[in-house]
Amino acid sequence: MSTSILRTADAWWVQTPAGAARIATAANTTRELLADRQAIAAAAAGTEVVPVESLSLISPVTAPCRVVAQMTNFASHVTDSGLDPATVPLTFFRKSSGSISGPYADVVRPAHVTLLDYEVEIGVVFGHEMPVGTPITADSLGTYLAGLVITNDVSARDVQLPKTQFYEAKSYPTFTPVGPALVLLDGDEWKRFADLRLRLWVNGDKRQDMTVADMIFHPVQALQALSRFQRMDAGDLLLTGTPVGTAISAPPKPVEIIGSLLPARLKWKLFFRGQARNPKYLHDGDVIEAAIGTDDGVLDLGRQRTVVRYAR
Repeated sequence: MSTSILRTADAWWVQTPAGAARIATAANTTRELLADRQAIAAAAAGTEVVPVESLSLISPVTAPCRVVAQMTNFASHVTDSGLDPATVPLTFFRKSSGSISGPYADVVRPAHVTLLDYEVEIGVVFGHEMPVGTPITADSLGTYLAGLVITNDVSARDVQLPKTQFYEAKSYPTFTPVGPALVLLDGDEWKRFADLRLRLWVNGDKRQDMTVADMIFHPVQALQALSRFQRMDAGDLLLTGTPVGTAISAPPKPVEIIGSLLPARLKWKLFFRGQARNPKYLHDGDVIEAAIGTDDGVLDLGRQRTVVRYAR
C-alpha cells in the first residue's frame, strides 16, 4: 500500500485518511528520511493527526540532490516537436537542484526571459544508491526507486533553443515545483505506473492530459541506460518526460525548411517573433495546476498549484 509523505519547514508527515501524522525523525533530507522507514511506519499507524490543509507544504524532495530528466519521452510530444517517435533516442539532461521549489510556491520568471513554458512530469525518487554499472531489471526496480512526485519542468524557451542546451533554461530558481506528496510505492504498485494520467491546467484551461501509455521509455529502460554512466543516490530525482500540450510547437514543415536556409541569428529572430504571438506561454498571474494519478484513484500524487510571477 502506498504511503504519502508530506514536508513542512520544520517536520515530515505521513498523510492518512484522517489527516497528517507527524513523523518522529531527526531526518533533514529526503535521503535521511527514506532510511528511517520505522519512523514512517510508526507515524502511518498513529492516531494523532492534524488537518493536511493546515500545513504549509514545501517540496518533499530536498536540495542539494541530483536532478536528471528524460528528453522528449512521450510519443505525442515528439510528434508535436516535428520528430518521429520510432527513431527518437533515449536522452538525458541535467537540471540544477537549486530550481526545486514547493508545490504551492510562485514560479518566478527572470526579467530577461520572454517565453515561459510548462511541462507536467512524473518525478521518480530514488530510495537506494545506484552505482554506475548496476544491472536493472523490472523485478529490481523497486529496490532502487522509492516513489513518485508531481513535477513541473518549467522552461525558458527563448534561452533553451538558441543555446541548444537545456541546463540554464530549466535551472532558474523555482523552475522545478515538486509535490505536494512523495508517494512511496510497495512492490507490485510499480506495475500501476503505466496507468498514471498526467494533467495540467493554466487558469482552469486544460492544456495536458495523457496517460503513461504514451511514454516511449519507461523507468526500467531509463535506469538501464542511466546506470551505464550516472550514479544516483537515495533522494535523487529523475523526471520522466511530458506529453503533448506545452506552449511551444514545431513550425509547419514548409516554414521549417525555409528557416533552415537562413542564418541562425535571423532564423531564431523570426521564430521567436512568431512564438511571441502564441497566447499559451505563461503570463504574470497565471495559475498552473498539475495532477497525476490513476483513473481509479488507487494511486494519487495529489494536486500542485503554483502562480507565475514576473521578476521586475
